[in-house]
Amino acid sequence: MNSIRELLSIKGDQILSTKPEATVLQALELMAEHNVGSVLVMDQDKLVGIFSERDYARKVRLKGRASEDMTVGESMTKEVIYVSPDDRVKECMALMTNKRCRHLPVIEGDQLVGVISIGDLVKQIIADQEVTIHELEKYITGGY
Repeated sequence: MNSIRELLSIKGDQILSTKPEATVLQALELMAEHNVGSVLVMDQDKLVGIFSERDYARKVRLKGRASEDMTVGESMTKEVIYVSPDDRVKECMALMTNKRCRHLPVIEGDQLVGVISIGDLVKQIIADQEVTIHELEKYITGGY
């Protein structure tokens, strides 16, 4: 598998999001309920940011702010790095490594179509390597 489109077809296109007006506590509860490390921040149908555990740690907790009183819009990352469904898995892995992020929204045209995590990419790379190893073993042992 090479493209993010293929990965999303297997993973599914579930998008977990919240609004900028939501409290940080509400966002954290949503993330805990779904066992994820971030949520996209949507203003109607427009992606306006991403809120992650890192945002909470650095912009809320370390500054002594109360998660009940602070909004997601105040603490989210506003400059969102995103990819297209036609981007390659290895390119996205390199992007995440270079930009030090763990989640990437997937946007096609002006439409949000999914989100991928570094875990999704690692699982896919491992699965692809297992197929390659299996094929090489068959080739070496004359299994073709």
